[in-house]
Amino acid sequence: MLFGSSSIGLTQAQELPDGPGKELVSATCVACHEIELIPLSAGYTHAQWRYLISKMIDLPEPLSGDILQYLAANFPHSNRLQPTLIDGDFEISIQEWHVPTLGQRSRDPVMTADGMIWWTGMFGSLIGRLNPQTGEMTEFKLDPTARPHSIINDKAGNIWYTGNSNGTMGRLNPETGEITVYPLPDPEAKDPHTPIVAENGDVWFTIQNSNMLGRLVPGTGDIRLTKMPRERARPYGIKEDSKGTIWIAYRGSNAVASLDPATWEFTEYETPNPDPESHPGGYYIRRLAIDSQDNIWYADSGRGFIGRLDPNSGEIKEWPSPSGAKSHPYAIEVIDDIIWYNESDQRPDALVRFDPQTEEFQSWAIPSGVGIIRNMTKSPDGNLVIHQSSTNTVGLVTIPK
Repeated sequence: MLFGSSSIGLTQAQELPDGPGKELVSATCVACHEIELIPLSAGYTHAQWRYLISKMIDLPEPLSGDILQYLAANFPHSNRLQPTLIDGDFEISIQEWHVPTLGQRSRDPVMTADGMIWWTGMFGSLIGRLNPQTGEMTEFKLDPTARPHSIINDKAGNIWYTGNSNGTMGRLNPETGEITVYPLPDPEAKDPHTPIVAENGDVWFTIQNSNMLGRLVPGTGDIRLTKMPRERARPYGIKEDSKGTIWIAYRGSNAVASLDPATWEFTEYETPNPDPESHPGGYYIRRLAIDSQDNIWYADSGRGFIGRLDPNSGEIKEWPSPSGAKSHPYAIEVIDDIIWYNESDQRPDALVRFDPQTEEFQSWAIPSGVGIIRNMTKSPDGNLVIHQSSTNTVGLVTIPK
């Protein structure tokens, strides 16, 4: 079973309380994830625990009943992670779909030009396709060692994925189902993380724990890798601006970097880091988004801020997220120069809209919000594609035009 952790930066192991069902929970849940994710969870009602577990694993009775009774008794619902939701006049609609394979941890969805929504099921080593008009879904199995972390589509409609657990990049041809695998040339490049397809068709990708950046040229299969200029940068999110410059978020340090693809030279931009305690757990910048003026927007997860970097002047301006320092902003996107992001350490997960012109926030609870949005993307028609990894859902936020 997999739970949405309520303290993402907390790694200290916690023991399960004694009581009937403890051994069952320990034996069942540890098969998929660390046991300490349970005490770190927000806590849920009996019905909420049933819903959450039903999206992870199919448990027979009486096993499921004993596990549910233990979890509901020892980790009951609480309001300690309730988001501070901001009312407003802007109206959206959110539609969600449960993906077929239980426990796959659906994430990082994109919509292609034909209106199909694609996602990666990291724990299931698969890529999925949803027709939002009919609800029909198809899943494409990958090498079980791949554990694809993220996907992106190219102009031809191919789906590129990062083989996070086997050091590969991959391409799925949706027409034929053919999968082409590209092993990374350096054995130290172990965990490709997030890809983008540049305007010229090259595939750029971060390699988080290996502290590298990579580029794959689809026409030749050539892969070039480089180390990040800062130790423990832990490159995470990645974007390309209108000039072709590549931008990288530093998950492990207080900076955002740009790379000139012609020279492979990096430029680093420091983000605020008030004191050593300002980023608990070592979480800094998760994701990036770029507006029409090529300003770089970022989610500072550790401090609970969103920020804007002007690359021309180097000026940074930040705004605290409505739910505070521990809200853990995660995914971020720009649509018509409006900023959308989520507060991932809240239960329910909150979707936030920010207007830079008025500096006003508005937020909504994600309907199935006991999971986490780890990435969000703009659809071709200007809507927002989201997901909830812990509840195995992908979603579409319809934004009025």
